[in-house]
Amino acid sequence: MEMEFKHTSVLLEETIKALDIKPDGIYLDGTIGGGGHAFEVCRRLGEKGHFYGIDQDEAAIKAASKRLEEFGEKVTIFRDNYCNAGELLKENGVKYVDGIILDLGVSSYQLDTVERGFTYKQDTPLDMRMDQRQKLTARIIVNDYDEQALYRVIKNYGEEQFAKNIAKHIVQAREQKPIETTFELNEIIKAAIPAKMRASGGHPSKRTFQAIRIECNRELEVLKESLSSMIHLLNSQGRLCIITFHSLEDRIVKNFFREMENPCTCPPEFPVCVCGKIPYGKVISRKPILPSSEEAEANPRSKSAKLRVFERI
Repeated sequence: MEMEFKHTSVLLEETIKALDIKPDGIYLDGTIGGGGHAFEVCRRLGEKGHFYGIDQDEAAIKAASKRLEEFGEKVTIFRDNYCNAGELLKENGVKYVDGIILDLGVSSYQLDTVERGFTYKQDTPLDMRMDQRQKLTARIIVNDYDEQALYRVIKNYGEEQFAKNIAKHIVQAREQKPIETTFELNEIIKAAIPAKMRASGGHPSKRTFQAIRIECNRELEVLKESLSSMIHLLNSQGRLCIITFHSLEDRIVKNFFREMENPCTCPPEFPVCVCGKIPYGKVISRKPILPSSEEAEANPRSKSAKLRVFERI
C-alpha cells in the first residue's frame, strides 16, 4: 500500500501574510511538497491569477496535484528542481512573478517513508535522494567518497565536531564490507563519538545524516545558484519568502538578502558611492520570523524553522 504524502506546512500563516498576495498575481512555489502553502495561495487568487509549483519528488507532485485539483486551470505543476524555475516559467510565457515561496525542509513524508532512507530512526537501505531519478545516493557517498571528502562533507554540512573521527570510522568499517543501511551507519557514528558526548545533544547521527543528505541533493549549491535568479524573477514589489531549517541555509539567505539590499562595494571611507551598484529591494524581516510556541508544540519539526522575506524594488 502506498503511503499517503503527509506534510504539515511550517509557518503557513506567516508566509501567506508575508507574500502579500494580489488576486490577479502570478505566484511560484519552488518546493511545493504536499501543497499546503500552495493551497492557501490559490485560495486567494482571482480569475486572472496563476500559480506555478515545482518539486523533484514524484510523490509530492501527485499529492499537490490532487490537493490543488479544485483550482483547475489556475495551477501548473512541474517535476523539476527549483534552480530551473526561470526556464520553466519562460517556456510557459512568464517573465516575472509576484511572489515566490521556498520551503527548504525535508517533508514529513520523506522522513516517515522508511525506504527513502532519510531517517536514522528506522533501519533501511541508505538512499536520501529527493529526486529518485538521480544516480547519486547516500550509499554511494558513504562507500565511495575518500576519507578527506567524507570529513569535508560531515564537517561543513553537519557542523559535526567529531567529523574527522566519524570519517575515519566509516572508511575502516567499509574495508570489511560495504555499509548498506541506516542502522549500520548509526553504529559506526556512535563508535566514533565519545560516550560522554553521546549522552547529551540529541541523536549522535543527526548531524552526519544531515550532512550526507545535503551532499546527496546538492542542497546548498542549488540554493546559492538559485537565489540571484529568484530575485530577478520578481516583479516590482514582488516578494521572496524562504523558510530554512538549519544555520547553514539561513546564513546563505540572510547574507544574500543583505547584499541585495546594499550591493555597494565602495570602501566605507568613500563619501559617496561610485561603484554604481544599486539596491534590488529591501529586507522585510530584519530578524527571521519564527514559529509560534503553539506551532512548535503541535509540530516539533517546525522548531528550527526560520522565515526570511525580501521585497523587490
